[in-house]
Amino acid sequence: MTVQLTTPDGMFQPVPYHHVSIATGSRHVHVAGQINRDADAHRLAPGDLTGQLAHALRNTARGLAGAGATFSDIVRLRFFVVGWEPEQMDAFLAGIDEVADELGIPRPLPPLSVIGVSYLFEPDVLVEVEAYAVVD
Repeated sequence: MTVQLTTPDGMFQPVPYHHVSIATGSRHVHVAGQINRDADAHRLAPGDLTGQLAHALRNTARGLAGAGATFSDIVRLRFFVVGWEPEQMDAFLAGIDEVADELGIPRPLPPLSVIGVSYLFEPDVLVEVEAYAVVD
């Protein structure tokens, strides 16, 4: 196994992700921020966080696959969310739940950060996903 996910004793719980990932491998895969756009840059999802996050994760999976990786190779995820407030957590997690089985997203999730921002790529973009993976 290239990536081992763990949460050592004494670290803050419960959270829907592991706090630590341990990776061995020679190829590092970085997927740039993915949003809710198709190959022709057309918007894929309505203007809600849940739908946009699901499509951004699908695009992340495409980027990973292009490098021979999957979500099981993820060492770290980073989410940028416009106007983030803790009250958005249910909608955020619903976006992940919508595609978790389809994309093979591990549960608990790999280490992640959710970072609130005031603006992203275009005015209608609510969320952007970055991924970092390690493969043999």
